[in-house]
Amino acid sequence: MATYLTNYLLRKFPNLQKWAYEAAGFNQYGLHRDDILHETEEVREALKRVPPHIVEERDFRIIRAMQLDCQKKILPKEQWTKFEDDILYLTPIIEEMRKEREEKERWNAE
Repeated sequence: MATYLTNYLLRKFPNLQKWAYEAAGFNQYGLHRDDILHETEEVREALKRVPPHIVEERDFRIIRAMQLDCQKKILPKEQWTKFEDDILYLTPIIEEMRKEREEKERWNAE
């Protein structure tokens, strides 16, 4: 149901996703969508599967965002993460891990 509603809204209002992205505010700190995922066991495992330089870049962005927040500042507008430039580096891995877990559960159920 939620997927149907999401697809309908994106078709009806094509700029809604970009508006929501910019309204969230994390892009003003230079963060990506996958940087703000709640750090669950799944996310920790996904971070182990990505190359080390990706994890280091993520850590840098998070530390910079915390420092800016403490100083009550944001990045200059030209350094904000743009919706078009945002890279989902963890989401595909997490989806793959979920498929692996479902396959393992089906295998064990037999």
